[in-house]
Amino acid sequence: MNRQLWLIAVISFIVISVALALPPLSQPLDYHEFADQRSFMGIPNFNDVVSNLAFLFSGGAGVMLLLRINQRPSQKTFQQLQECIPYGLLFLGVIATTFGSSYYHWMPSNDRLMWDRLPIAICIVALLSATLVDRVNIRIGLWLLPSLVVLAIVSVLYWHWTELQGAGNLNLYIVTQFYSILLMLWISFRFPSRYTHGSFIYSIIILYGLAKVAETLDREIFTLTHYWISGHTLKHLIAAYAAYRIVYVLNKRSIETRKLR
Repeated sequence: MNRQLWLIAVISFIVISVALALPPLSQPLDYHEFADQRSFMGIPNFNDVVSNLAFLFSGGAGVMLLLRINQRPSQKTFQQLQECIPYGLLFLGVIATTFGSSYYHWMPSNDRLMWDRLPIAICIVALLSATLVDRVNIRIGLWLLPSLVVLAIVSVLYWHWTELQGAGNLNLYIVTQFYSILLMLWISFRFPSRYTHGSFIYSIIILYGLAKVAETLDREIFTLTHYWISGHTLKHLIAAYAAYRIVYVLNKRSIETRKLR
């Protein structure tokens, strides 16, 4: 296992170094031109703004579940209660996405987009930490969590700072997001979960991919549904459902005694 962890560390260092060395990739200005710009009840971009309430529901359900688990003397969701820390940060990040994304979609701009991306980046690295805790090693997963959160925050702030300098660079943010997803997938292939329902991580990654596809096909989906729902609104709903799937699995899972290490 130590050899594989060192391999992950070396590859991660190389990937981040390459991201910083590559030519800067700036934020396209037309990114903010979403398909559904309809207003309702005085709320601009109504569907893209209000659909963020789904994150509040999913994140709130997750926080409430963790509070209930911590009050159960005989809980079976976590082998050690400290394992809930990455999930707690994840669900708080999902709640924060409600406000950050709503703030951005109310009046889309690069300055506001920073507040949308910050909680999303934190959610992704929190899930990576939780995956390490569940499958690799509790101590390592928790030990890496602060560093991963710092990396997520820096990746967004660095992009925003470079935009202010007139030469935006998304490379580090893109790597932080997509490499984390690939790393979760690789870890899940290589290390069995210590809990039942461990394969749920694959459905989360699939939902993440579907959300990205919906975002890319924003206008096409809006036209296909006869202007009922846009791809970006659908992205919010899919991503919020992915977060709720985590809540659902945590509520059902238990320690897989045959895989205890």
